[in-house]
This record gives sequence, C-alpha cells and structure tokens, in this order.
Amino acid sequence: MVKTPDKVKSLEYIGNCITLPIRFLEQLEDEATRANKKTINKLVKEHLPDLHYNLALNSYNPYNYYKTKDYLILVHSSIEYVIKYRI
Repeated sequence: MVKTPDKVKSLEYIGNCITLPIRFLEQLEDEATRANKKTINKLVKEHLPDLHYNLALNSYNPYNYYKTKDYLILVHSSIEYVIKYRI
C-alpha cells in the first residue's frame, strides 16, 4: 500500500466511473481502504500535474481518497477517478 510518496515511481490515470466497467469499480471498492489526502495530493501533483490542476486539488475539496494494492481512487461529486500507481 502507499505509505510514502518517495516509494511511488509513477502514476497512471486509468479513467473515471463513466469510462470504466462497473464490475472493475465494484472490485476496487471492495478492496479499498481510506488513504491520506495530503500524500495522494502530493503524488498527483508530482506525477500527474494536469489532473492535479483540473481537479483543483490545491484548493479545499471535499474529496474522499481510497487505496488498494495497485490503485488510488479519488471520489468527488459521485465521480470516482481511478489512478494506478507503481512502486
């Protein structure tokens, strides 16, 4: 699981709940646990700056953050943004 940003080598934006299969999202949700907002924001800012800007992660946002063994999930306004990470 994601513990510190320096261990993560890369992030890849996979898609959101509109573009991904529902079964895939359900599987992720079953495995997911809460993740640290500050750590995830730092990772997204470093590896996916356009996504960081587009989601306005530098501002206050009522996002929920989750993680699985291989994925990060950002949820805002009932939209799930899925990001794959590699250590």
